Amino acid sequence: MSKVKTAILVVLGLIWLAPVYLLVVNASKSVDGFDAKTVWKPAGFALFTNFGDAWSKAALGDTLVATTMYSVIAPVIAVLIGAAAGYAIVVLRLRRGFLWFVFIFGGTIFPLQMILMPLFSGYADSGLYDTRVGMIIVYTAISVPFSAFVMRNFFTGIARSVFEAAIVDGGGLFRIFRSIYLPMAGAALAAIFILQATFVWNDLLLGLTLSQSESVRPIMPALTGLQSTYGGAALPTVLAGGLLVSLPTVILFLAAQRFFSRGLALGQF
Repeated sequence: MSKVKTAILVVLGLIWLAPVYLLVVNASKSVDGFDAKTVWKPAGFALFTNFGDAWSKAALGDTLVATTMYSVIAPVIAVLIGAAAGYAIVVLRLRRGFLWFVFIFGGTIFPLQMILMPLFSGYADSGLYDTRVGMIIVYTAISVPFSAFVMRNFFTGIARSVFEAAIVDGGGLFRIFRSIYLPMAGAALAAIFILQATFVWNDLLLGLTLSQSESVRPIMPALTGLQSTYGGAALPTVLAGGLLVSLPTVILFLAAQRFFSRGLALGQF
């Protein structure tokens, strides 16, 4: 029976890896050597050449700094706000805490497409359109509900006696949060950060709607320039660009996999 399960898992793993194989194989082909009829067959190795073409044609270097900034600052702020909200609702027993939680998490009920036009109009009127500050604000706002949801669940699993003992020892509310609850929630905070950083890095819709200049626009909208109707790059270059911009999130996950797995367990998803 165990051999059957192993065989099934191997087959499922190969099916899951098939798109990755197609991406790498076709991104490695030269522009002249690409043929849609032989997408499954390797032919040459021009991956690094295609990386260079994608980098220059999509001007990815100009957007890399901005995207890195969004993917670090916005998740960090969102994680801290979410942790503070969970702490206030669960530990401090905020009055009507559940209603506050519903209010915060209610931001995820409506599809993002429904608020794009009001969001665009508000950004245009307030001067936040096509600014890095504006992008950080919107990414933070979108990341807060999930962070609050996870941290509320996490703090629910911590015994009330921990807070009571800290109060007896003379700890202030902010000091208890900073010195006790945040360190205890380190793995959960790391897991939330990884998920939200990945979301921000891979965002396309908000980047296209709220930014225009190359110094502000995230990297995914810049990558779409390779597939423009006029002067679009060849498919191997486009695939190489997609592979290139996905590497940072893969590296982040692999580097923090231990914290991510532990955070999933402790966060009670």
